[in-house]
Amino acid sequence: MNAIPAQAGSALAERNRLDSRNDRLFRGAVAAAGLFVLVTLLAAALSMAWGGREAFQEFGFGFLVSTEWNPVTREFGALVPIYGTLVTALIAMLIAVPVSFGIAVFLTEVAPPWLRTPVGAAIELLAGIPSIIYGMWGLFVLVPWLGENVFPWLDENVGTLPVIGRLFQGPPLGIGMGTAGLVLAIMVIPFIASVMREVFLTVPARLKESAYALGSTTTEVVWNIVLPYTRSAVLGGVFLGLGRALGETMAVTFVLGNAHYLTASLLEPGNSIAATIANEFAEADSPMYLSSLIALGFLLFVVTFIVLSIARLMLRGLNKQEGA
Repeated sequence: MNAIPAQAGSALAERNRLDSRNDRLFRGAVAAAGLFVLVTLLAAALSMAWGGREAFQEFGFGFLVSTEWNPVTREFGALVPIYGTLVTALIAMLIAVPVSFGIAVFLTEVAPPWLRTPVGAAIELLAGIPSIIYGMWGLFVLVPWLGENVFPWLDENVGTLPVIGRLFQGPPLGIGMGTAGLVLAIMVIPFIASVMREVFLTVPARLKESAYALGSTTTEVVWNIVLPYTRSAVLGGVFLGLGRALGETMAVTFVLGNAHYLTASLLEPGNSIAATIANEFAEADSPMYLSSLIALGFLLFVVTFIVLSIARLMLRGLNKQEGA
């Protein structure tokens, strides 16, 4: 009679031992996956920093503030690509964030049920289009239209204004930082809108129904209930789109103009870090030229890391406020 409890106890001990072993294996596997991300990130940063060491040693801090980019004389500076990257990404976010917010609100609060599914599917389809398609569309469709209809009007009517006029002066070429920012905005809208839509759907229906029962309008519900409830996730989606805009290559290369000179006008050609690397990497005929391009890649990594770190700090501050 004592054999049965003994066997049960032995089986239970064996089961506990197997569970403990499997749990250790699982924890080790997921820990290795997490460490793999950190190791890959660190390896990429170090490899680019090492590859660009000649440029950093030759030009020092001047590499960051110089507008010179002359492969013939082996003089290189990163200010123009950095400026173009930041300006085009800023234009993209100024356009994309309000539009994405409007799309998300429409799909979750305004649109009839029969329309939400096809519009949501269209947004997801736009997110899956390769960036080179956006670039070709921008070059063959958007650039001629802007050069013939929009840029001349901006130069004639807005370019004469005292302060902001400098941003809209220049020849109506159709290509430039303004066009690149517009193409980037169209590219990142699906990503930001999808994130906003999903997080807006997580708002408890009771909160919105209570607000409507008290006489709130749809606008008041969105601004006072939905947005405060989801602001951390919304901000995360915005910075996710910003990271995509900062690192985009092919779409920007088609419409930016790829000109290495600094200008305040959004109608004139410029350059970005990713476009410079894509255009000139195959033409790097000297170690200093190649090192300068790799150094640009390292600077793009640093800029993106800084932007995403700021986003993380902002999210942490919002979470603390929500916890308080």
